[in-house]
Amino acid sequence: MEVRAKLQEEEKIRLEREVEQLVLVKQGALAWGDLLCSAWQHWQLWALAGLLLLLLAQWYMWRKGSLRREEQGEGHDGVNEEEVENVDAYEEDVGNEDEGDSDMEEEEDDSDDGRAEDVDNAAANEERDAANEVGNEAANAANVNDVGSQVEEYRDGADNFGRIIMERIQWPVRDLQEGCMWTRRLMEHFAIYFRRVLSNSFYPVLQGAIGVGSAFEGWSPREQDVVYQVLIPMTPPRGHSFHLELGTAGQRRLRNFHIRVQQECTCTSERQGENMLCFLHHPEEELRRHQDPSLLHTLCTGSYLDVGKIARWFYQLVRAIWPALLESHHWHLVLLPPRRSCQFKVTNGRESYRIEMLFGVRQGNSDVFVSSQPRQAHTSSIIWPESYAVAEMKFFRYIARRAPPDSLHLKCLQFFTRLQLGLGFSTYTIKTIVMHLLSILPVSQWRRRHFVRRLMDISESLRACVEMRRLNHFIVGNQRLPEGIHLPPEVLMARSCNLFHHLVMDPVAHSQAMSQYVDLHHWLKRILKNEQ
Repeated sequence: MEVRAKLQEEEKIRLEREVEQLVLVKQGALAWGDLLCSAWQHWQLWALAGLLLLLLAQWYMWRKGSLRREEQGEGHDGVNEEEVENVDAYEEDVGNEDEGDSDMEEEEDDSDDGRAEDVDNAAANEERDAANEVGNEAANAANVNDVGSQVEEYRDGADNFGRIIMERIQWPVRDLQEGCMWTRRLMEHFAIYFRRVLSNSFYPVLQGAIGVGSAFEGWSPREQDVVYQVLIPMTPPRGHSFHLELGTAGQRRLRNFHIRVQQECTCTSERQGENMLCFLHHPEEELRRHQDPSLLHTLCTGSYLDVGKIARWFYQLVRAIWPALLESHHWHLVLLPPRRSCQFKVTNGRESYRIEMLFGVRQGNSDVFVSSQPRQAHTSSIIWPESYAVAEMKFFRYIARRAPPDSLHLKCLQFFTRLQLGLGFSTYTIKTIVMHLLSILPVSQWRRRHFVRRLMDISESLRACVEMRRLNHFIVGNQRLPEGIHLPPEVLMARSCNLFHHLVMDPVAHSQAMSQYVDLHHWLKRILKNEQ
């Protein structure tokens, strides 16, 4: 009995040890399973987070554009309702995707807890989860493809809508480029005879004409009365110098100048054998007998260049030189009364061109001039306003070189300038707003599918400027102009000039401007809705 009891005790101890070893093995297996599950769970979470981040970025870009379209659609009473519906549908799809992702995440968490219960089934669960992950990635890829298809459908819809709107608008049929080329050739022929006639005179020396104004920028507010403007730079003749004097304090906001003419000593040139007497050191009687009169006695009032006298002088030059030009054999010249420029029409029975010759003096080596073009209806004949026409023309050329062939930025400008005719806003106001937008928006966003949005941008910019009573001049004080456009230091560093300064000073004018904007916006909506 004692031997049997002892054997039973040893067997009991052996069984207890085996049980303990089994428990330790079981615990180790469970711990290893938990570790595997935790690692697998972290990998899934990172993969899911990356996928959600990608979808969120795509949704943000889409949502940003759609919100902008919704705001513009509210501005013109549902013109872009189709665009808004597309955006709503897209947001609904994105919401469904988010809900599906959340459910998937909960299911994955539950499956992770279940895997911790049994180590023997871990491999099977891993294979199942991997298959589910592949399926989820395929579904998400399909959703991304659906979003891309929606974006493409929206672009097609916007392009079609832009085409419809453009077909409703009557665009000018005149070829501005052909007119500009013809005008340039005519000015080159005039320049040849200008040099011959004025070579030994004491009149201003005329430089090559520069095409400026809307036609040379590529657009025109009017179809019938296109004016081809050219600016002819003048330099002082022998024995003279030009000095630009800024106007009085009351005129400085508008930057008006006087051009003072000063006689210079030419005794050195006289000793070198040049056929010229010094205006400063020869008696007046001798000068009167042997030399043509000084510029001070021909085209000046007092000591300052007179715009009116120079315009009449140009008028006489053009009339005298025209018969010598080849164009006179096939074209008929009609000179218009000179005021502050020389204007004329040329016709040949089929075509006609109206040309305006402005004249000015360049400020240093910059693209800013003082010119004969007036800012106000009544401008003194000795006042020369500062002109930025050459700098603005160069800006439009800069945009044209970088814009795609189907860019509609000039059509947007032309449409709005024609729309506002008779409503009180100046053509230069609309042009300034468009130049500001061109400097902000990429040139690739002025295509046909962007046409309506750009029209609404111009309208909203005009409304904001009228409400705030401020529209900054595009050139003055603009330090972000493209390379190749050169400004004098005082223009570059100047405080920006407010073109709506009169609205600040006159509340009645501001009320009228707001009313005029409402009328303009009403006409814009009627055109977009095709209402007669």
